[in-house]
This record gives sequence, C-alpha cells and structure tokens, in this order.
Amino acid sequence: MNAFKNKKGQIRNVWWIIIFFLVLASLTIPMVFISQAYEWDITMYHQVIIVLVTTLICQFFRKKPVSELTGEFNKVWLENLLRGMGIGAALMLLPALILSISGQLNWNFYKWDWNSFITTTALTLCVAVAEEFLFRGFLFQRTKDWLGIWGAQLLLAAYFLLTHMNNPGMTGNIKLLASVNIFIASIMFGFAYLKTKSLAMPIGLHFMSNWVQGTVLGFGVSGHNEYSLLKPTFQPAPEWLTGSDFGLEASLPGLACVIITVVLLYKWKPSSKDIV
Repeated sequence: MNAFKNKKGQIRNVWWIIIFFLVLASLTIPMVFISQAYEWDITMYHQVIIVLVTTLICQFFRKKPVSELTGEFNKVWLENLLRGMGIGAALMLLPALILSISGQLNWNFYKWDWNSFITTTALTLCVAVAEEFLFRGFLFQRTKDWLGIWGAQLLLAAYFLLTHMNNPGMTGNIKLLASVNIFIASIMFGFAYLKTKSLAMPIGLHFMSNWVQGTVLGFGVSGHNEYSLLKPTFQPAPEWLTGSDFGLEASLPGLACVIITVVLLYKWKPSSKDIV
C-alpha cells in the first residue's frame, strides 16, 4: 500500500490536511513577524485573507476549482445564503425573546453611530467567512473524505471549540455551558454545509447569528463586545440562564435553540433545487 497515494493515484486526504496546515503556517508566521516589526495588529481582515489564500493555494495544488468547496455561485447559492441568514436570526431572536418575556432583561437603545455600525458589521462578516472557510471548507471536506461525516463533524467541532477556549469570559460555570454550545454549533454549521453541498448556508447562518446577537441585541459574541444598536440590562439571575457577558451562547435557552436547529437540519431533506 502506498502511504502517500490511494488506489486512484491521488494524494491521500490526510496529506492534504497536513499540506493545508503547512500552507496556513507559511502565510501566518511571516505576518506575525512583520506585524511585530512594524508594530501593527493582525486583524480579522488579515485573518480572512490568510484563510482564503490558503484555500486557493490548496485547491490549485489539487487542480480543483474553488466551487468544489463553496458550491457554484448562482441563484441557489444566494437562496441558501438568505435561508441561512433567516435561521441565524431566529436562532438568537428566540432565546432573547424568551429571556425578555420572562423578565430576565430589558433593552435600551444605544446612540446611533454609522461608522461603528458598518465597521462592526464588516468585522462580523469577516469572522463568519474566515471561520466557515477554515472549519467547513478545505479542511472539513478532506477530513470528511478521510474519516467520514461524523469523523469530520466531531474532529472539526473539537478544533472549533479549541480556538474559542481562551475567549473573554470563558471561566467558571459559563465555561462548561459555552463549550457545549460552541461544540454543538459547529455540528450545526457542518450540517448546513452537508445538506446543501455549499458554504452559503453556513456562512449566512454564522454571520446573522453573530450579527443579531451582538450588533443588534447587544449581547456578547463568544465573550467579545462591539458596538450594538441595543444594550441589554440583566435582572438578577443565574449566569446559565442569561449567558451574562459571554453572550446567548452560554445560556440554557441559547443551547436549547442550537440543539433544536441541529435536529431540524439533520432531518431536513432538501430538494435537488436546494443543492448547489
């Protein structure tokens, strides 16, 4: 048996995974040194470029089009993007509504700042694109072909959680609930890709859930706080109920909504027109 190539003469998926990380490192490490030398921060805008370029390079080496990973950019792709955005909005509006109706919080309008609104929205979009290309793109799809669907789902969910473990507020009781939520959310994004064979739905779902949670409702997003249209004021309540400063991802209502979404996506049988 050839350790490097399969029976079809193709490089084995495990080696493509290694190549992906080598390319990622070859782009990231020099940028770290350059940023230190010139005293500027590596922002999310830089990170999304690194992930996209890494993906392009690996697909070039495989002699495959980028659309193999993303799905064809057409009407169906846009429909799945919008469908994902709708799911993402509901995913955060529902637990927020539950907390509001139960008297756990109140909202106040924050002062309007157009520049902050645009900047935060752009940042949120970059996070969604970077993370979905990293966790549901080349790496996920090569792992799926190597270990199967559940092997890829569980391994990438663990990796997704690992990258969030040092986020602000990941302490005490919050840490356990947030960890479970983030792990299951990764599986949710994975099913959004698997059902549509496209990154459109997971990108839309990821972007809108973060945007509604943070930019609109004013909750933390995985412990990070940016400009928002509303500011929630919490009533005295357990952290596991509200998620506190970490966000709805660390709340019981938030976790329940994520689990329900995973089940619905798992059971969803898309028609051929919904698959790119």
